[in-house]
Amino acid sequence: MRKSPPTRRDFMKATAASTAGVLLGTLKQDEAKAQEPEKKPEPPKDFPEDSKDLVRLAIIGTGGMGTGHANSFASFFRDKIDHVKVTALCDVAQPRLADAIKSVSKIQGSEPKGYDDHRKLLESKDVDGVVIASPEHWHAPMAIDALDAGKDVYVEKPMTLRLEEALRLYKAAWSRKERIMVGTQYVTYQKYHDARKLIQEGAIGHPTFSQTSYCRNSEAGEWLYYDIDKRVIPGETLDWKRWCGPLGPAAWDPEVYFRWRRYRRYSTGIIGDLLVHKMTPLIMAIDAGWPVAVSATGGHYVDKAMDNHDQVNLNVQFERDHTMVVAGSTCNEFGFEEVIRGHRGNLFTAGGRMVLRPERIYAEEVDVLDKQYEGSDPHVSIRRNFLSSIRTRKQPISTIELATKVMVIVDLATRSLWEGKTYRFDPNTLTARPA
Repeated sequence: MRKSPPTRRDFMKATAASTAGVLLGTLKQDEAKAQEPEKKPEPPKDFPEDSKDLVRLAIIGTGGMGTGHANSFASFFRDKIDHVKVTALCDVAQPRLADAIKSVSKIQGSEPKGYDDHRKLLESKDVDGVVIASPEHWHAPMAIDALDAGKDVYVEKPMTLRLEEALRLYKAAWSRKERIMVGTQYVTYQKYHDARKLIQEGAIGHPTFSQTSYCRNSEAGEWLYYDIDKRVIPGETLDWKRWCGPLGPAAWDPEVYFRWRRYRRYSTGIIGDLLVHKMTPLIMAIDAGWPVAVSATGGHYVDKAMDNHDQVNLNVQFERDHTMVVAGSTCNEFGFEEVIRGHRGNLFTAGGRMVLRPERIYAEEVDVLDKQYEGSDPHVSIRRNFLSSIRTRKQPISTIELATKVMVIVDLATRSLWEGKTYRFDPNTLTARPA
């Protein structure tokens, strides 16, 4: 029998799969180059204003983490840790913007320019890179705008609010000279790079499953510690419409504006804000490919006023035969011990220590390892790695592909929680569907 001629739909499916395959191959090569943590660069002996190694940074979103980033980079200049200056700040709330400008000016001795529209900021020739610390629903549009403007990008975790946005940003980063880093600072810990090397050398045999968690307890309720600033008034000192942005109009609610992580529309809650910190370095270390199936359970066990869940449990399967179990809670602080289990041995990676213990039946063949690590500030390390990436054009240590793998888990786990379904992801076509 003669086969029917291919339809336009067949052609589009084949083209999409081919494009996804090329994209994955190219970005995997770039990610491989970024795995090893760099040695800490020595600061220059002096900081002349016209020095070629000066990095000029802008911070978009000055509430919470944004001001933390701004002050930290400014202190790098003041304390001669690194040659960087904060040259611009942006926020839709005038009081927050003014506070940040005052704080940065005091630390670094020069005043950054203030903007209320990130697009205007990106037109500036006095900006080499941007740090995006806005609410999650703005991460993808701002990051893509910054890449289009030729700026290097540090975007806070989670990389985006939804998987569709993550894949759009992932594809936008393909074959660009601009560098993009996602702010999951624990990837700078040397123990995870050592664990990756041990696993690749076969020290624990095939890595079968792992466990981790991020658990804490809040008496009043999680994220309620963010104060409501009475100076922020929509229509007077706040552009509320711009803040809502890609999600569309919404009635003014100070609880949403100041505590948006509690709300399903604006955040993935525990999963995106807390669990990404623990999953990201483990995914890098285990290197089991892309997540291919995600299921999650949870609920509102104590903080019933919070829209997002206060207890979640995730089960994640990966391409290369590995399962990861993850727990998150804001109503109990006693979490799982962090362990990577292998057929021949187990790696314990909690705290400033890594321990390799053989499985009983391989006790005579697998060497015991117990290694201590010196303490370091991961926030400083990842910020300096971003600056190094801008100067050297090397891929940053926390890559876009790694962050996209994490976003597959974040988004599919969120869907699973709300819909009660397991979700599958196809790495070849970069598409998700219910199981």
